[in-house]
Amino acid sequence: MFRIMKFPVAAMLLAAPICLAQAQTTSMGGMKMAPATAEMSTVPDVGAMAPDFTAQGASMSGTHEVSLKALRGQVVVLAFYPLDRSSGCTHEMEKFRDEFSTIFGSGTTVLPISEDSVASHVGWARDAKFPFTLVSDTKGEIAGQYGSMMTGRPYASRTVFVIGKDGKVTYRNMKFGALDQHAYDDLSAAVAKAKAE
Repeated sequence: MFRIMKFPVAAMLLAAPICLAQAQTTSMGGMKMAPATAEMSTVPDVGAMAPDFTAQGASMSGTHEVSLKALRGQVVVLAFYPLDRSSGCTHEMEKFRDEFSTIFGSGTTVLPISEDSVASHVGWARDAKFPFTLVSDTKGEIAGQYGSMMTGRPYASRTVFVIGKDGKVTYRNMKFGALDQHAYDDLSAAVAKAKAE
């Protein structure tokens, strides 16, 4: 005989993986759930100046301050993601690490950003040996500037922006697919184009 276990809806939602691609509508118990998409009202347009920010970052060597304005003259990639060490985010960050020279090449500053603490970032950066700085956005303020907060959820959505040497947005992907090779190919092409300008 099988026992039917009853779980509160809130517990079921918390148990759902939050870091995989959020592009499709799902169904749970016959109820339709809206996809976790970014808030589009504040997304900077391609050609617009990228909103500046200053925040704490973490790398294998420790913590340091990161200022977007201070990186003017370089091509910068901002990659918002939901949560350190979760499945989709781990896949994305490890692909950035393993294929760094192919996707980004030299002279590109890559800044993955999430609401995780600096301490969480330091641990993950050291364990995974990431060749880039993870930016801590604990209040979601940077994600808010880039329209990259999940609607109704306390996490950043998975989005990517390429910022040119002049500080303007040259490319954006508001539903970056962590498991989609085409997304990485498009990003690589966008970075190469920004470098050439």
